[in-house]
Amino acid sequence: MTDLASSPGRDRASPATAPERGRPARLDRGNIAVVIPALNEALRIREVVEGALAQCANVIVIDDGSDDGTGERIADLPVTVLRHAQRQGKGASLRDGFAEAQRRGFLAVITMDGDGQHSADDIPRLIDSGNRHPGHIVIGARLRKRAAQPTYRRLANNFGDWGVAWGTGYQVADSQSGQRLYPAEVIALRDVPGEDFVFEAQILMSAAQQLGTRCVSVPIESRYSSDASDEQFRASHFKPLRDFSRITSHIVLQCLRRGGVPDVYRSIRANPPLIDDPTGEFATMGDKIHANTR
Repeated sequence: MTDLASSPGRDRASPATAPERGRPARLDRGNIAVVIPALNEALRIREVVEGALAQCANVIVIDDGSDDGTGERIADLPVTVLRHAQRQGKGASLRDGFAEAQRRGFLAVITMDGDGQHSADDIPRLIDSGNRHPGHIVIGARLRKRAAQPTYRRLANNFGDWGVAWGTGYQVADSQSGQRLYPAEVIALRDVPGEDFVFEAQILMSAAQQLGTRCVSVPIESRYSSDASDEQFRASHFKPLRDFSRITSHIVLQCLRRGGVPDVYRSIRANPPLIDDPTGEFATMGDKIHANTR
């Protein structure tokens, strides 16, 4: 059972207003929430949350049973903190963060990890892309400085992208990135199966299968510990062999149950990744979408 306790941080009401008839409401820093799952993130969590607050008025942190003082590090900040008494996993943390954001009426949610590998400076770019492509899930795709990624992570991510495509019916650039913008109708989905990192793959598939939702990817920089950087990150909770095995087996079982494998394959081949990149740097990866697209 998940024991949720809310911190005394400011519980801000959403200023979201109903959109004009036929036109979706425009996203901005006041009508979205940043949701940050955190498990033993004392090293960087304050920096991450302060960065998010500089870009967005509403931040929800889910402290997933941390025992290193994660919650204490942000106790004085104007954020909502939901605490699990025991570790429940990333999937449960995201579900609880989504439910809180939906309860408060936000029009979208941006997710970030608590370890500092996502830059809050990319939040406005995800919001802008969400306004250009309403109804899409926007993924902060780690396409820039990909050489900084450990080789095994890069290969594993490529493998994961192909696997997720079998569940969505279209290709996704960096389907494993945890920095995403989800529109309200996606966070409202219920009974999305899968725990831990499987949930992040499954919600892309559930949104595609139930809502017809597509993803659009916004190129961001890869951020990893390296000899060329002074930035320090805790060891990743993501274990490629274990977690990709879970994700792959989960997707394979779904594909077998749904059937129609030849049709899905043709759909994947016909739908390359959508890249929202005004520079044109990544145009060869798929269908480039110019920044001035409306």
